[in-house]
Amino acid sequence: MILQPETLCNLDCSYCYLPFRHKRNRMSVEVARAVAESVRPWTAYTTVDVCWHGGEPLATGRAYLGRLMDAFNDLDVKHGVQTNATLVDDAWCEFFAERDMYVGVSIDGGPSDNANRVDRKGAPAYKKVMQGIDRLIAHGHEVYAIAVVSDPTPERARRLYSFAAESGISELGVNIEEQEGVNATTNAHDQESVIGFWAELMAAWGENPAIRLRELGRTLAYVEAVLNDQDHASRRPPFIDPLPTVAHDGSVTLISPELAGFGNARGSFSSGNVLDASLDEIISRAADVPWVAEFMSGVDACRNTCPYFDFCGGGHPANRHFEHGRMDGTETDYCRNGKMALLEGVLRVVQPDTVSGADSTA
Repeated sequence: MILQPETLCNLDCSYCYLPFRHKRNRMSVEVARAVAESVRPWTAYTTVDVCWHGGEPLATGRAYLGRLMDAFNDLDVKHGVQTNATLVDDAWCEFFAERDMYVGVSIDGGPSDNANRVDRKGAPAYKKVMQGIDRLIAHGHEVYAIAVVSDPTPERARRLYSFAAESGISELGVNIEEQEGVNATTNAHDQESVIGFWAELMAAWGENPAIRLRELGRTLAYVEAVLNDQDHASRRPPFIDPLPTVAHDGSVTLISPELAGFGNARGSFSSGNVLDASLDEIISRAADVPWVAEFMSGVDACRNTCPYFDFCGGGHPANRHFEHGRMDGTETDYCRNGKMALLEGVLRVVQPDTVSGADSTA
């Protein structure tokens, strides 16, 4: 699950989708405690992953973020944070270590490829981000990076992989820039170029498998399942991960974190509030929420029309909403860039003897 301790962000990235990143809205301890009570039954049979995500979560401050996390002290919970790393110092590194947290960092590559990530004055953030990454590594933390790519080309893939490997990053996730939230920039690209991007990323990893690549690991695992004729390679009734996202005010958005804070003509995409109902209650009645039912109809349409459905699973509601203005559409630019082109790119490069390496990149 994802928790938003703070909406404020000290950066002003050009592709950011968040609507309230210029405003300070902090989660109350009351909301954190309500979430903790909601997940208590879940921790009886599994470790619950809680990712603190903003805004910029470190803008909350160590003392206050610690108070929010303390609400989960007696529970089997694994905490993590997704940060732009510009505020990371030795004290934050010690905080992460004391609380056994994983750390995700958002960075898009070297200085020229990171140009969209700027501070509130428009100044490049690259130097401060790298200082944070270097400090994390010096303290023994693995860095899990997420890069947003606005120009998916083979050349960009080479630069990105080289940057990640040389910077000491342990795992890299790649998001082709998406049209969502307050970012209205179209993400339509020449598909041959996008396929080439993923193929080149796969080739770069094959030549030097120094880091884990999130998308390639998932793709190779799917290919291996198909080759071995495993049942889970085929999606029968779709399983939709509720992935609850709890905003600073306790409102809960399901399935797609990018929908938090947004709505359509029929109302907010929030499905409830943890101050009024438990997460189990909110999730159990999700099928009755109009936009969720509309999204499920779209997933059914994808299953019936798209040859990539077993790999993709039907796309995401945020992309459908922000690209089509509705949830029951089918193919989106996100699908084409991040699913179809990904699978095609990997299949251009992968050989049967490399598929067994899927576990090492997952």
